[in-house]
Amino acid sequence: MTSSLELGLDTFGDVMAEADGTVLSQAHSIRNIVDQAVLADQVGVDFIGVGEHHRSDFAVSAPEVVLAGIATRTERIRLGSAVTVLSSDDPVRVFERFSTVDALSHGRAEVIIGRGSFTESFPLFGFDMNDYQQLFEEKIDLFAALITNEPVTWSGKLRAGLTDQSVFPRIESGTLKTWVGVGGSPESVVRAAHYGLPLMLAIIGGDPLRFAPYAELYKRALAQFGREELPIGAHSPGHIAATDAEAAEELWPHFRANRDSIGKDRGWPPITRAEYEHEIAEGALFVGSPETVAAKIVRAAKGLGLSRFDLKYANGTMPHEQLMRSIELYGRQVIPLVRQQLAEEPPIAL
Repeated sequence: MTSSLELGLDTFGDVMAEADGTVLSQAHSIRNIVDQAVLADQVGVDFIGVGEHHRSDFAVSAPEVVLAGIATRTERIRLGSAVTVLSSDDPVRVFERFSTVDALSHGRAEVIIGRGSFTESFPLFGFDMNDYQQLFEEKIDLFAALITNEPVTWSGKLRAGLTDQSVFPRIESGTLKTWVGVGGSPESVVRAAHYGLPLMLAIIGGDPLRFAPYAELYKRALAQFGREELPIGAHSPGHIAATDAEAAEELWPHFRANRDSIGKDRGWPPITRAEYEHEIAEGALFVGSPETVAAKIVRAAKGLGLSRFDLKYANGTMPHEQLMRSIELYGRQVIPLVRQQLAEEPPIAL
């Protein structure tokens, strides 16, 4: 489905810094994110996704509120999450918030639901980590019913049931486009197919084409469930500058600090420059000049059969000005190059 590839951007709402290293407030970072989305809209980016976190190094805990602000200042770009941690939220409220964004944006809202790679929201909102699996299974079941825009009758063990319940505001177009974010679990891939929801692969390390078996599993599962072909998307971190060397140098200190901070919580050793360079050359970091990044996107899109690729353009405390330049290069140079090359090149043989 690469012939109609959508090209988007994602941010987790990282707290930013000035060029001299002075860390900005979370409020200032949120305002910058809105300006970044406005620029993305102006330069032709198809989608902007805003993540949800509940910790000091990320500014956005309520992405729908930020998206509502973006909706009122943009014209065409689609607006969504990256991702909504459905397990620790209420599906009815998630639907209501995104249907409100959809109304404000004249039908441009969509949502990527998942379990998230961080778990701080579970104790914050009073959920037991022992229920981690069941929470997501029940809540995705309810959310899949809600997005039909019809009255819902539903029952579960961890949330009160609903009986012929309508939820408002309704989606004007009839349904809310909903993706399932997957980090590498075959069960999650099959679950997305079961509910007939598009698949978004979170590719944050290693060769993106190692996810090809998941794309194939998704297609087989859709067929077995008697469903039509649905979009597959991928999300990966990256940064764009005028040259490969400039992009790598700009990103490195921020990527290293962010990755090592998260790694302390997860038992990872500090990242080395050699590992970083390897991820740029062979792995999931889409870093470099417009030509380099475009070629890497084309390879991933063809190899995985993507309908959308989202570049996670914010990585650690990168200055707003660097992020704005990266967004402009992505929209004005990378996107045209990708579309040109996809129209010319045959699919990659796996």
